Amino acid sequence: MQIPTVITSANVPTGTAPTIGSFTASTPHVAAGTAVTLTWQATGASYYLVTPQAGPVRGNTVVVNPAATTTYTLSATNAFGRTKATVTVQVP
Repeated sequence: MQIPTVITSANVPTGTAPTIGSFTASTPHVAAGTAVTLTWQATGASYYLVTPQAGPVRGNTVVVNPAATTTYTLSATNAFGRTKATVTVQVP
């Protein structure tokens, strides 16, 4: 049996938080309830979270159906941090 490595201040793993290059909506203005695809380009993330509505997401797109003007937040996370970006979809 192998003993796990003890993490101390001298050997804490280091790295960089993910980067988000873009976070966009397929259309910025829609009628209430219309499907909108949110798309992003990011590197270095272990997982993504889109709020509100979508939750955890695999891949780099998700479809949402805003009932009112909504600002969506993409959180890209890894062991070294979290990076966020937002996009707003206007509903008249």
